[in-house]
Amino acid sequence: MIRIVLFLVWVAILAAAVAWVADRPGDVAITWMGYRIETSVMVAALAIVLLAFAMMLVWTILRAILRSPEQVSLFFRHRRAIKGYLAISRGLIAIGAGDLRVARKSADEAVRLSPGDPLALLLTAQSAQMAGDRDTAERAFRDMTKRDDTKLLGLRGLYIEARRRNDADAARLAAEEAAKMQPPVAWAGQALLDYRCGTGDWEGALDALSHMKGALEKPDYRRKRAVLLVARAQALENIDRDTSRALVLESVKLAPDLVSAAALAGKRLSEAGETRKARKILEAAWTINPHPDIAESYANLRLGDSARERLARMRKLADKVPGQLEGALAVARAALDAREFAAARTALAAYLSAPTRRVAALMAEVEEADHGDEGRVREWMARAVRASGDPVWTADGVVSERWLPVSPNGRLDGFEWKVPLAELGVARPVIEVLPAVTQPITVTPAESKPEPGAERPPPKLPKSKTPPKPTKAVDAVIPLVHAPDDPGLDAGGLDRDPVPEPTTPPANDAWQRLRQLFR
Repeated sequence: MIRIVLFLVWVAILAAAVAWVADRPGDVAITWMGYRIETSVMVAALAIVLLAFAMMLVWTILRAILRSPEQVSLFFRHRRAIKGYLAISRGLIAIGAGDLRVARKSADEAVRLSPGDPLALLLTAQSAQMAGDRDTAERAFRDMTKRDDTKLLGLRGLYIEARRRNDADAARLAAEEAAKMQPPVAWAGQALLDYRCGTGDWEGALDALSHMKGALEKPDYRRKRAVLLVARAQALENIDRDTSRALVLESVKLAPDLVSAAALAGKRLSEAGETRKARKILEAAWTINPHPDIAESYANLRLGDSARERLARMRKLADKVPGQLEGALAVARAALDAREFAAARTALAAYLSAPTRRVAALMAEVEEADHGDEGRVREWMARAVRASGDPVWTADGVVSERWLPVSPNGRLDGFEWKVPLAELGVARPVIEVLPAVTQPITVTPAESKPEPGAERPPPKLPKSKTPPKPTKAVDAVIPLVHAPDDPGLDAGGLDRDPVPEPTTPPANDAWQRLRQLFR
């Protein structure tokens, strides 16, 4: 609408100008080289306009003739670029579909039609990787690093190829070069972080983590930094305890639930005499994540305390998270050290029906220290062998006695406090081998209670017109094997639960002999 109004305004202005000139007639005379031309003003103006239009037309024709070679060349280049783009599209689709033949053919065509094109280089590298031609892929990635727009992509490809051929130095160099680029990329920072963690360069790992701060979520960055600070504090434990204490305190602020940070902070602060601050840190960490390392640091807050004082302290800590197994174990251990065996039994009473290995082993220690009953000790140790496992520091299928900042596969903060092999699952139906008799066995009431001294008659089968057909025994579908971390009964040569050795001969009565029949 605005354009229409502007057009009408310009037409009105032009018409007004023409009318104004027409209302004021005049003559124009031109004398040039002995010629004299006389005409009116309107004719002279029209002649000037026509002359200008003719000159513009002649100039356009001459320019088109002069630029025709360039236009022809541009046409062919454009046509070639379109063919190259179509070849790249076909190649990338073929790579996604897993068609190696079409991918290699399209890559060759794209290189021929569009040499040096970033997408053509990418297609060449990916098709070579798909075909297993690592030399060609590496050459393509090196060509990418020579261009500013594809340098990061080329470094990423060189890093992957170096990892595939287990060349750690080449991978590190590619990652370091990529880490210098702005903005920082997560994979380069993570590669440098993994490399420096693997070599134990915790200061360099902290520097690498700071460079990738913008590429990480805030909780992830705080957790990783807390783990690295604990690792560096552990490395400086016997060198500079003041620096170690400062590092671990910063780690506690970043991740209050990090068990290793809280436990080490409690030790360092208790050594420095800051018992109150250490207690607050350990109690806060225990509330979030009850752990035996925290309990150990809490028990040793003050050097020189008696065993009863440590027991009272552990009871206070356990009461902060009631009904927790770790609290019960900590109280029982402190009670055992204090020679208060009844308190130890009371702390573990709720877990004796289905004890874990640590509960059963601790009960064996209590029995040995309290009564010295060899039978009871052997019974609890046998139950410990068969009991379910306890949580331990586990990472990548490896169990460690203590927390480590890096897993065996080089993963930062990879160790978890969990039961080994728990992820495999144990809730599976067990198919037992059935006997070769299909009919149930019945026992008469008279036969259920034999007289003292009489032999128990054999069970009778129900009468039937046709004899029962024996069935073939069914093999177990799920083989019963021991877990790697459970030696089972065969390791100790036990075939039944050990019982305490009797101190007096058993009573010679009929009920005793009856119970012996069902043992």
